[in-house]
Amino acid sequence: MNNNREEKLKAFERLLDIMDELRIKCPWDKKQTFDSLRPNTIEETFELCDAIMKKDMMDIKKELGDVLLHIVFYSKMASETNEFDISDVCNSLCDKLIFRHPHVFGEGTAKTAAQVEQTWEQIKQKEKDGNKTVLSGVPDALPALIKAYRIQDKARNVGFDWDKKEQVWDKVKEEFDELKVEIGHMDAEKMEEEFGDLMFSMINAARLYKINPENALERTNRKFIRRFNYLEGKTLKQGKDLKEMTLEEMDKYWNEAKQLEKESKLNQ
Repeated sequence: MNNNREEKLKAFERLLDIMDELRIKCPWDKKQTFDSLRPNTIEETFELCDAIMKKDMMDIKKELGDVLLHIVFYSKMASETNEFDISDVCNSLCDKLIFRHPHVFGEGTAKTAAQVEQTWEQIKQKEKDGNKTVLSGVPDALPALIKAYRIQDKARNVGFDWDKKEQVWDKVKEEFDELKVEIGHMDAEKMEEEFGDLMFSMINAARLYKINPENALERTNRKFIRRFNYLEGKTLKQGKDLKEMTLEEMDKYWNEAKQLEKESKLNQ
């Protein structure tokens, strides 16, 4: 690991030089546009998130490089039309970080992370000169689960929240009961609406109890995959097809997988 700032700057300059060469000499790189590169950017971002979930530091390093490449790539394309370049991107980020951290770079005071969060939205509103609403900073393209969390977090930052976090469970129960009523009526549209309300209230509970709902759900996804793969593997060793198994037989292997997890004998 290199701790020399000059060497780090040289490495970044090397990346910029390579990007310049690719844009001139590589047929694929030459033809890319903001629109054509966007799907790849989304994919690379998810791959980085996947590596982070797995806590695979070597893979995180690789995926960070891929995301950095896209930042440099977009900046290079913008520089070709005199819109902005990588230095503008860096300086804009620096200016924003300084503005949003007055307790570090100015006269503000904040001794805890909670105190920083209390003023974060107000600072962002000043930065936008009051031209945006509180929720306008939540990107439309965010996945619904993450968007719900960000909406609730932004509302909290301006005081729209429960007095006590325990109160959220009454709301969760209320939404659950309303969903059961609509299920009884078998109205598809209203069932979907009430299911969404229940999910929104559960995400709100996660936020209040400092649980990341995206990470929590992904952990459950991975847990299900591990257990199901174990079940399927055991079935195949018997020369059977899963469709031939009874639910009781599948439950037996499912419970075996759960026990192996507790004993840390099933791959995490």
